[in-house]
Amino acid sequence: MINLIQFFENSVKKYPENNFLWEKPNDKFIPLTYSETKEKVEELAWGFLSLGLKKGDRVALLSEGRNYWLISELALLYIGCINVPLSTKLEADIDLSFRLNHSESRFIIVSKNQRSKIHQVKDQLKALEKIILLDDVDDLKENEITINTIIKQGHELKKKEPGLLEKRKAEVEPSDIANIVYTSGTTADPKGIMLTHRNYTANVEQAFTYIDIPQHFVTLVVLPWDHAFAHTASLYAFMYKGAGIASVKVGSTPMETLKNFSQNMLEIKPHVLMSVPALAKNFRKNIDKGIRAKGEFLFKLYSAGLSMAYWYNGNGENRGKGLRFLAAPIYAFFKKLIFNKIKDNFGGQIEYFIGGGALLDIELQRFFYALGMPMYQGYGLSEASPIISANTPDHHKMGTSGKTLNGIEVRICNEDGKPLPIGEKGEIVIKGENVMAGYWKNEETTKETIKDGWLYTGDLGYLDKDTYLYVLGRFKSLLISNDGEKYSPEGIEEAIMDNSDMIDQFVLHNNHSPYTVGLVVPNKERISSWARTEKRDLSSEETHKEIIQMIKEQIDQFKTGHFKDMFPQRWLPTTFAILPEAFTEDNKLLNSTMKVVRNKVEEHFKDDLDFLYTSEGKKPINTRNINNLKTFIEK
Repeated sequence: MINLIQFFENSVKKYPENNFLWEKPNDKFIPLTYSETKEKVEELAWGFLSLGLKKGDRVALLSEGRNYWLISELALLYIGCINVPLSTKLEADIDLSFRLNHSESRFIIVSKNQRSKIHQVKDQLKALEKIILLDDVDDLKENEITINTIIKQGHELKKKEPGLLEKRKAEVEPSDIANIVYTSGTTADPKGIMLTHRNYTANVEQAFTYIDIPQHFVTLVVLPWDHAFAHTASLYAFMYKGAGIASVKVGSTPMETLKNFSQNMLEIKPHVLMSVPALAKNFRKNIDKGIRAKGEFLFKLYSAGLSMAYWYNGNGENRGKGLRFLAAPIYAFFKKLIFNKIKDNFGGQIEYFIGGGALLDIELQRFFYALGMPMYQGYGLSEASPIISANTPDHHKMGTSGKTLNGIEVRICNEDGKPLPIGEKGEIVIKGENVMAGYWKNEETTKETIKDGWLYTGDLGYLDKDTYLYVLGRFKSLLISNDGEKYSPEGIEEAIMDNSDMIDQFVLHNNHSPYTVGLVVPNKERISSWARTEKRDLSSEETHKEIIQMIKEQIDQFKTGHFKDMFPQRWLPTTFAILPEAFTEDNKLLNSTMKVVRNKVEEHFKDDLDFLYTSEGKKPINTRNINNLKTFIEK
């Protein structure tokens, strides 16, 4: 067993001149080799020592992805400190101050874009001593210090006590806490997940049981670097193999940074990208939009190519087998004519995406597979460091979350914690060296989550005979009908959103009720486009009724239409409420990882849910829906 310091230094010894970190400070990307990165890590570690940091002290990190994000984390680990990585999506409110106070962080490292958030809450921060700025600024405030100043202090300390850093490094054990990673807060208070050095090194080793990354590969990390999936699957996995990691050029706003991503892909030409469903959907939306803009004929050709590729690829495992081999020349034709040109927009070297973060609709898996850029879905959670299962180039089956990793035991259990046989649905329960040490200052919840070394994930799923894992949604957020039947809503919600262009967000509800209902956030952009094309007056009540009817028809396609066999009819919504506002981070109905906070949605729209179980509410075209739609359109 090794700690993360040894893990990093082993790669420096093996690949000293390989380019490790790529950053674009001005007009071009500049690489930093493994050996150069180590020099910077040690230099900063001395700087942190000059601040009087002791083993086990917590230091928070709030920054966009950049070289000094990882250098800062490694430097803290070198001296036995704990990094508390924070999401840049956190606002300057209780969500941010809670994490800093709960972790008792002595210092916080921030980028210039995040600096103002700390200023707004600093009076509420009990343990915070100084703000460490990653960027030089002209208006340095009280209790602020720049990283360059710290590095200078470190040089002086090194002259006085030259053996101190090696002494501190030698004290770090694999079982020591490396990170406290906070959950997104779908309940009242976020939980601080304690991940050890060995949790990370074990999980990387486990991940490479089914996949390999050549040392010439490079990835462009668009996901936030504090994201558990990006942290392990990008930063530490690529480090382990001597490969390269590039950060998206940071803009003055999050939107500007996101816009830089497309250009940066063309510059870096990544071989692998990490993705989550929200990003995958956005990619597809832009691809479809770009093809459609080139004319109806090309779009029809593209659609025909996709249909043929879906059949040829099968579920991935049986790709090109049997009669499918006959379609190989046709598929090659479409790849050369259309699909490879789409791939060029991603830099032209993409071998595959690795998907994580949440369930990825099988339609999206088929789509990217058809383009020649497979999106290999995996499954995990932060408490597991986070990877539990993964599809890979050599082992994949679309519609699954992949094979469970070697070194991780996986059980499917019923409500009493008893293991179930292959094929039966229950809670996913795991055991392995990747399982967290527990929740920071929360022994009670730790005991509820980890029992006899087994981590109870709270997710619903089953295993097939080949140890492929099917993840169906949240075990603990199952809907319950009035006859006691339990079912997971996520798959139905995803399918309805993916196949109904008038619906932007959708949540199912049933709590021992006589029938299931839905909460609908309409797609404002699609509604506006339809109204322009069809010359409809969006202020007219008749138009509102027509839109509600179209939404009803799109949901009904899962009852009597094209998708009628996807789900049991009794699980589908009998009626639905149009909501006057969307689920957002601002109204706390989405958490920082863009997942719907179901209990808060149900509480926020309680009146709408109650109305759906009245005789008037059971009919979708009703006064309340008409008024809510009018409010939504006018916002």
